[in-house]
Amino acid sequence: MEKWKNFSKGFFKENAVFVLLLGLCPTLGVTTSAFNGLGMGLATTFVLVMSNIVVSIIKRFIPDKVRIPSYIVIIASFVTMVELVMQAFLPDLFAALGIFIPLIVVNCLVLGRAEAFASRNNVITAAIDGMGMGLGFSIALTVLGAVREILGSGSIFGWKFLPGDGMIVFVLAPGAFFALGYLIVIVNKINKKKA
Repeated sequence: MEKWKNFSKGFFKENAVFVLLLGLCPTLGVTTSAFNGLGMGLATTFVLVMSNIVVSIIKRFIPDKVRIPSYIVIIASFVTMVELVMQAFLPDLFAALGIFIPLIVVNCLVLGRAEAFASRNNVITAAIDGMGMGLGFSIALTVLGAVREILGSGSIFGWKFLPGDGMIVFVLAPGAFFALGYLIVIVNKINKKKA
């Protein structure tokens, strides 16, 4: 039961985007639509889960002096897999996400979970933690992308349901900051009510 507490904490209590403010570069850069946010979130979730598993398995064999570079190599291997699969099977999403896919390697969320959690816990607990934090990150990016897409173009997941163009500022960079700021306020209010 204790293992599953780690799964849910990434959704609200320790959400990487809305609470911990980690991974904001891809959060602000790719969330022009809900589809882009979901794609980036799921790619990051895969890398997070797999790197947590591998780090947890081989933690005893990595000397302290090369711990961080070793984690980066592990993470980069899974990012390369994601990039190649996405390029082959989801070329439109790959084009939309662009440089932010390789930047998963240096995402503070992924490296931080490998260092702070996976290197100190068993494989199952590390995998559950990676899944929870990754899904929380995916939800945050999808919600932010959906808000920006609805307000900016009157559509969601590409389906147009409002006439006109919407407020174009929300599709641009300043709209990302406005939408993220309001969503952070909402999540903080929800967390305070739960406390």
